[in-house]
Amino acid sequence: MINETKQNNQKRIFSGIQPTGNLHLGNYLGAIKNWVNLQKEIPSIFSIVDLHAITVPQDPVKLKASTYEVTAAIIAAGIDINRSILFNQSSVKEHAELAWIFNCVCRIGWLNRMTQFKEKAGKNREKATVGLYGYPVLMAADILLYKATHVPVGDDQKQHIELARDIASAFNSMFKNQSEEDFFCLPEPQILGPATRVMSLRDGKKKMSKSDISDASRINLTDTKEQISNKIKKAKTDPLPLPETVNELQSRPEALNLLNIYSALSSQPITKTLEQFTGKGFSYFKPMLVELAVETLSPISSEMRVLLKDTKEIDKILKIGEEKARNIAQPILKDVKSLLGFIN
Repeated sequence: MINETKQNNQKRIFSGIQPTGNLHLGNYLGAIKNWVNLQKEIPSIFSIVDLHAITVPQDPVKLKASTYEVTAAIIAAGIDINRSILFNQSSVKEHAELAWIFNCVCRIGWLNRMTQFKEKAGKNREKATVGLYGYPVLMAADILLYKATHVPVGDDQKQHIELARDIASAFNSMFKNQSEEDFFCLPEPQILGPATRVMSLRDGKKKMSKSDISDASRINLTDTKEQISNKIKKAKTDPLPLPETVNELQSRPEALNLLNIYSALSSQPITKTLEQFTGKGFSYFKPMLVELAVETLSPISSEMRVLLKDTKEIDKILKIGEEKARNIAQPILKDVKSLLGFIN
């Protein structure tokens, strides 16, 4: 007997972030800042997706430390654990179980179309793990396990949401419940904010990344006020004044990047930022960006340092989140098993 939950007609967000450590401004503006805003509007579930992290080799000690760091960043940035659910993915075993079921629904041809695997595997495709190849199926399980309706993602993940929709549709066609209604809804991607793709401070054509050799290329969420200030002051620019229109910035990637960052930090469109600074040089603009960045990021980095000094509070928060997540996931997975013909 299928247990029809009240959540079927309600909006719900699911989103995850990998515990890769060294979180930077791009992670904050591309994901975490949006999460903080979205939780005020829609019931939200956020996960540190450590099962996804191991699709490539990980140092176990570093992985554990990174999980704490990412959790601390999310809490410090303003995720309200009384309003939202926050947990680490591997603590809720239903994710892996539903992923296997979806492996038996998903078609190889669908996975062969996934461009991210081709990019990540590169020339060593034959040496890539099955996990790296199939992780979009796990991502579908992450989302559909909670019947999430909306998924905040970057542009590079939009294709994976389309796969989750394909898997949901296929499951709905293969396994009908007694009311003949679709069991899974089709989740919608949400690509938000003017700075969903934050670029390097040293090269406006490269994405800001923790793997960049130069620490000056990124603003880390653990940076001090002085470090934030120095990195922005030394960020690559050009000698021209700031223009009137966004079109005039297309051949000026460094200028566009800094204006995008200012716009995202101040939660305003880039057109409004240009209105403020049209005709001004970077000698005027950069101090304003420094002030805004320090004001926004310093409280986060300070709170992170407090949380990471003693991780017992983080353990407690993750445990509470695990229990809340499982309370939603268990009955949904049980219904999935009933539809499959499993004996529960």
